[in-house]
Order: sequence, then structure tokens, then C-alpha cells
Amino acid sequence: MAVFASFSAARAVPWFWRRAAYGAAGLRGRCPWKGYAVGPAQSLPTFGFLLDIDGVLVRGHRVIPAALDAFRRLLNAQGQLRVPVVFVTNAGNILQDSKALELSALLGFKVEPDQVILSHSPMKLFSQYHGKRMLVSGQGPLVENARALGFKNVVTVDELRQAFPVLDMVDLQRRPKTTPLPRNDFPAIEGVLLLGEPVRWETSLQLIMDVLLSGGNPGTGLATAPYPHLPVLASNLDLLWMAEAKMPRFGHGTFLLCLETIYRKVTGRELRYEGLMGKPSILTYQYAEDLIRQQAERRGWAAPIQRLYAVGDNPMSDVYGANLFHRYLQMAQHDRTKELEASDLWKQRPSAAQSCASILVCTGVYSPKALGATEPAQDGEEPPFHGHRDFSFSPGLMEASYIVNDVDEAVQLVFHQEGWAL
Repeated sequence: MAVFASFSAARAVPWFWRRAAYGAAGLRGRCPWKGYAVGPAQSLPTFGFLLDIDGVLVRGHRVIPAALDAFRRLLNAQGQLRVPVVFVTNAGNILQDSKALELSALLGFKVEPDQVILSHSPMKLFSQYHGKRMLVSGQGPLVENARALGFKNVVTVDELRQAFPVLDMVDLQRRPKTTPLPRNDFPAIEGVLLLGEPVRWETSLQLIMDVLLSGGNPGTGLATAPYPHLPVLASNLDLLWMAEAKMPRFGHGTFLLCLETIYRKVTGRELRYEGLMGKPSILTYQYAEDLIRQQAERRGWAAPIQRLYAVGDNPMSDVYGANLFHRYLQMAQHDRTKELEASDLWKQRPSAAQSCASILVCTGVYSPKALGATEPAQDGEEPPFHGHRDFSFSPGLMEASYIVNDVDEAVQLVFHQEGWAL
């Protein structure tokens, strides 16, 4: 049973994304330069930032100029952050240390690895699978990432293909020229780990299906595919993401959609996940809040961090996730048992945060100039839902607390809200 199986798929109305920002419940605000409350100046921060990366700070390998302006405001004269900041990205095809170095070079100050949350970082909590033999899909330093998460026995798709070369038949140039002898010494695979979009989708889709349909023994065939199938853990649900191109690019959510569709078509059943990580999952935001708390403690900021501001460019992952977490925080304040029930995996101290405001920027996936940006679809047709199948649509969750041009305006907005000097 997936951690988030309680969410059922529903079709969305994305024009809500582009309405003037009325916000999530309890955090309603209008444009960034009016309607906010300015409180007294504070010496110790009681708020923190959760910053998306792609489309907010960078586009591909280019830093967005507003990001440099934003961090000139966020840093003090000694080059230290004035408030706690965690970078929350749905990217995952890079090591945490490498991402921190990359951000340090782009932004001009030292970003520590524990300030970076990759889409798969919360998989560290899934210790019941760390000792199992897992097939891992994605690209980049796959094995290193899997081991850093705690998985001790992983097999890559390429290693599986080398062991069973007759499984990969789409590319004529890669088909074996002779029929190899069957293997009976390959240990069974016990689960599937989907860390990010792979390079050769046809190979990964075929071999993952072979593993699921054979119960972990792709060199053999079964008359009936086992169900429930082997456990599947996945991270990064983004259907689309923004790079240098003018239009969004396919994300890992598109790959998952392909896998789910093929599995359902072949078996007549739904592909099930034991865990879905990355934005917009609540678990990712719980993980991020704990890093914010640890960062504040290291800096000697004694006041609890009560308000979080999540800045992103993707309405489905960034806005939906922040608003979902805000709703969870509101429920937890009224009934602490709800907080304990939200995830059996989360064993940290009770949340100190009381709110999480979503701030949508216009430098990435979201564009207010897009066709039909402020109007619902014509002819009674509903626009497509870009969220994952296991997350339901709720109009309130799709409405950003604030919409601003870029991350620098987002920082200015928050500082005004908190009564801090720019």
C-alpha cells in the first residue's frame, strides 16, 4: 500500500494556477506590494525559506539574475544567511554534495549539503527496504545515490541488461547477435527504486516491467504475473520542468505515467507504490522543516521557526505541496494525534511550524502570459491535470498564497511581511 495511496486521481482545473493570488486557507494575500502586514523588526528569525531550484534560481545551467539579488538580501555582511534556507528540488540525478557545490558556485556563497533536499532524500526513512536487492532506475551517480540513501544491495538497469541481453530488443543495433546461454545464477530482485528519469526509456520500461511481471526473476517467465507486485519506491513526480528551452521539458512524472499505463494495459491492474517522494508529498516537507530546525539550532537561533515560505515555479508540485503541508500543519495544531498519524515513517519531534505559505514565481514552468492563463477552458472542456495519479485535485491547493515575478520579489515580500529590513 503506497504511503500516499489515500490520494485518488482527479482531473484538475489549472486556470486556478493563474488567478490573482488569493492563497491557501489562513494565508490569503494579494499582490506583493499591498495587503501585507508589517510587524516590528526582529533580531532572531522565526521564519524560513524553502526554495525550489530549477525555474526559481536557475534555468538549466544559467543562474536567474533575480536569484543573485535575492541572496544579496538574504546574506549578512559576513556572508552568512540571515534566516534559515533549505533548497528543495525534485531533481535527483546528482549527488547531494555535488548539488551543494553547484549552488555555491552559482549563488556566490557556501551552500552546505544538508541545506539541499533532492527528490529522493526522504528515502533514507524507508529502512525496511535498505537491505533488499533493489533494481535502481535513473541516471547520473545512481549507485552512489542509492547507497547514500541507505540501500546496500542495488542493481542498475544496465547491469540487468548485461546479465539478460535478450530482454532489450527495441534498438536493433543493441540486440545480441547470438543467443546467449540462459542465466540461473542471478539473485532475485526484491524491489524497484525509481530515482529519476533514465536516458533510454524503452530499455528501462521493458526491464522494469520484466522484473515486476516475473516476481524479480526476469530470466524466467510466469504464467500469471504476481499481484501485489514487488515493492516500488519512486521520487520526483514532476510531469514537466523548465530548462533553457522556451517550453517545459518531460520530467520523471512523465516516465512514471508511461510505466503505470503499460503496467495497467498489460495486467489490467494498477501499479502500486510503497512510497512517493519529492514535492508535493507531505513527507518531503516534513523532512525539509526538520532541516530548517537543525540549521536554526546550529546558528544559535533559539526562537522556534514558526512560519515557512515555499518559493517555486511549478503550480502542481510547489504550490500544491506547500498548501498541502500548510493544511496538514493547521490540522495538527487542532489535533496533535493527526500529526502522529500523518506518516509512520516520521519519528522526529513535533512540528514547530504553524504555517507554510506558497509563493509562485513567473520565471519557470508557470507563466501568466500563457494562452488561457486567466480563463477556464472553452467549450466545457476541462484542462488537463498535471499532477500524479495518486494525488487528488483540490482547487484550494492549486491557488498560490502569492504570485510574484521572481525570487527576489518573493524575498522582499516575505521581509515586508515579517517586518525585516531589505
